[in-house]
Amino acid sequence: MIVYNPKDWFYSTFYLHRSDTARKLFPLMLALAAYSGGIAYYELEYIKLSDVAWVKNITIVHNLLGFVMSILLVFRTNTAYDRWWEARKLWGTLTNTSRSLAMKMNAFLDKDDLVNRSFYKKSIPLFADTLFTHLRSNKTQFMLDSNEHPEFEALDAEKHGPNQVASLIVSRSATLYKDGKINGDQLLIINNELNAFTDVCGACERIKNTPIPLSYSSFIKKFIFIYVLTLPIGFVFSMGYFVIAAVPFIFYVMASLELIAESIEDPFGLDPDDLPIDKIGENIRRHVAEIIH
Repeated sequence: MIVYNPKDWFYSTFYLHRSDTARKLFPLMLALAAYSGGIAYYELEYIKLSDVAWVKNITIVHNLLGFVMSILLVFRTNTAYDRWWEARKLWGTLTNTSRSLAMKMNAFLDKDDLVNRSFYKKSIPLFADTLFTHLRSNKTQFMLDSNEHPEFEALDAEKHGPNQVASLIVSRSATLYKDGKINGDQLLIINNELNAFTDVCGACERIKNTPIPLSYSSFIKKFIFIYVLTLPIGFVFSMGYFVIAAVPFIFYVMASLELIAESIEDPFGLDPDDLPIDKIGENIRRHVAEIIH
């Protein structure tokens, strides 16, 4: 994710970053300019308006369809942003849950219980790490720097990583209760945090595995394509050769909204506008290490 100053208008306006839609659409804009120039030259030089007066009325259709297009694009971008913001809230919940569980286990466990303290110190941020890898690559890598806990060696990279880590945390918590190191009330106190791990994972998977329906996305793309291609036909007689600049600009605005929606509707990828879940995971690891000592 790109970190920037939203108040810096010069940077936001003139700097072309990697996710800028102008870079992606520039070849198509050039093609549309050439297409619009050809249409304008043919209509202005070879066609008399009196012979095809109906062509001028096409602009009425464009005006009506433009209103429909604006509603569709607004709904499209709002839907995509809702997915992006929900994902950010979920990772915020995971951060708070990790901190809360770390604080509670730090208070519940004896100061000299180094083994169990080390387990929670490693396993809590490990859940965020495995969830991060799971959402981005669908394959989990367990990065452990110690063989102090043999249960970690049983983790299978081919299976659902977050579920395995969450199961280890729940199992260790249950073992602590059976061994009398925490009481029943304390086990109930951490129950919400233990459940929150799988709740966050499931919600993130729902966002990742449920894209915008193909028919809806395809319809908008076709709508934009047909709308823009027919613009020069009706507007040439009122705008002249200015359509060479106007049509590519209209296409840029409409297509950019669709590209932005495509970029943010999957917030767990590697695009500049996606969530910095790797950074959030690093913060969780650092905060848990500060709490459990």
